[in-house]
Amino acid sequence: MEGISAEKIDEFIVKALAEDVGDGDHTSLATIPSDDTSKAKLLVKDEGVIAGVEFAKRVFHHVDPSAEIEVLVEDGQDIKYGDIAFYVTCNSQALLKAERLVLNTMQRMSGISTLSSRFAFEVEGIPVTILDTRKTTPLLRFMEKWAVRIGGCTNYRDGLYDWMMIKDNHIDACGSITSAIEKAVAYKKAENKDLGITVEVRNLVELHEVLQVGQVTRIMLDNFEVPILREAVATVGKRFETEASGGVTLKTVRAISKTGVDFVSVGALTHSAGSLDLSLKVIKGT
Repeated sequence: MEGISAEKIDEFIVKALAEDVGDGDHTSLATIPSDDTSKAKLLVKDEGVIAGVEFAKRVFHHVDPSAEIEVLVEDGQDIKYGDIAFYVTCNSQALLKAERLVLNTMQRMSGISTLSSRFAFEVEGIPVTILDTRKTTPLLRFMEKWAVRIGGCTNYRDGLYDWMMIKDNHIDACGSITSAIEKAVAYKKAENKDLGITVEVRNLVELHEVLQVGQVTRIMLDNFEVPILREAVATVGKRFETEASGGVTLKTVRAISKTGVDFVSVGALTHSAGSLDLSLKVIKGT
């Protein structure tokens, strides 16, 4: 759970269980003895990269502190149909209480880690960093960004508070790129904020304006065609970090990365990732 506090995970677990369980899992309470114990397996019914195993362990230990988990596949490892990620032995009522929270979260996280892994593979051997974005599910951002890391890509900013990004709407509302940059720099100084500044440009004219003003950390080249992107990166040189963004796909990411850009931001890592098919099955007779 690198980069995430145990308290934040536990708070999420408590709230998620409260949403699902309410005043009780009445089906399990009615049909299963309170002292019954079951063993179950996390069955993989898809191909990809697993994520959320460490989360699942924390959920099961939350609902039953005596739960025993035998992990066969660690977070970040490749999985295929028929694999068993782990076995869990715990109180039967607790197991069924936790089942849907574990599955829903792991399926979502595994979908993101799988897509992130594919993007990372496409740029293998190129000195570029693939970044995620803020295009995440509200209140689940920390989980989705965790999955991005498991899949081999890198988190950008966590939110609006830890990096300044001057985008087209800021520029248009402010009046100009020059004015937006100067105001951002003045704000940082006045508020004593140690924040990086990214400025988005939409064409070479805007790029040259940024180069004249300077004072930024990174220049985001938004929706540039590859030949123009290559020219823009060469124009910037190493004066500032460069980032490509806008509609990046698995088919285009390698060509974009080969232009020499330092970073490629990919909203699809989180907003377009599917879910991997996983199932938690009680093993009869155990």
